[in-house]
Amino acid sequence: QVRLVESGGGLVQSGGSLRLSCAASGSIFRVDGMGWYRQAPGKQRELVALVTTGGATNFADSAKGRFAISRDYAKNTVYLQMNSLKPEDTGVYYCNAILATRTLTGTSVDYWGQGTQVTVSP
Repeated sequence: QVRLVESGGGLVQSGGSLRLSCAASGSIFRVDGMGWYRQAPGKQRELVALVTTGGATNFADSAKGRFAISRDYAKNTVYLQMNSLKPEDTGVYYCNAILATRTLTGTSVDYWGQGTQVTVSP
């Protein structure tokens, strides 16, 4: 019913930039928040950045000052602009959306994308 499709990952050298995109589609009634999480090899998935419906943002300490998150509310799309990338930013980046569907308008649930690989070489 709901699908999150990510794009924009790839291989980049240290100091470079990448822009990730994630579009949510399907039977969506309301999107409460969207964000990005990262899972590095052998580590747990962790928050990178999120943005609420009201526009409030939250960043991991490692992302502050280097990453920016934005939303296109009309398109249910979230973007992550990543600058000054470091090898430690390497991992699979997952899009997350907290949303209510048209069949359950009163309940917001987490949805996840399939993940996109970001690799930063030294």
